[in-house]
Amino acid sequence: MPQKTITLAVPVSAIDHVAGAERPPVTVLEYGDFECPVCQAVEPAVRQLRELHRADMSFLFRHFPLENVHPHALLAAEASEAAAAQGQFWPMHDLLLTQSRRLARRDLEHCAAQLSLDLVRFKAELDDEIYRQRIREQVEGGRRSHLRATPGFFVNGMVQDVSGGMHELFELVAAEVQRAARR
Repeated sequence: MPQKTITLAVPVSAIDHVAGAERPPVTVLEYGDFECPVCQAVEPAVRQLRELHRADMSFLFRHFPLENVHPHALLAAEASEAAAAQGQFWPMHDLLLTQSRRLARRDLEHCAAQLSLDLVRFKAELDDEIYRQRIREQVEGGRRSHLRATPGFFVNGMVQDVSGGMHELFELVAAEVQRAARR
């Protein structure tokens, strides 16, 4: 019996966090958790992939905090959204993935200060949990896409298993770029 291909349940939209090319032939979406050790471990490879295909790939990030095993993941996701509201999603994203073991509230506030965010606004938005619903919707979209763990990668809307290593993701992106160039 053929294996069913898993596709992205919630299409890419204008509210997604996007880095890279504006109208690329390849779109890579990661569902991630800032406290996940695997997400942290693959982050250097993700950055390398983004740099390698800067002109022909867009990279998107959606939240999938695994709250039952990562007690700071939800608040870290909320902090990244508060930073996004001030135009600093990607710098906060990068900071959070490099200091994995320090994601308590005071650490998140320190990150916000490093990025010169409006700290009064940042703290108020965390206190009021104004981004929690957005994060919950992204988690639900991940579940509808049959995601169970992080990181979860989709290339042009199709799931990409990276359990055997990130080289498979690199190879698929390169093949998709070449396929688009031949058209």
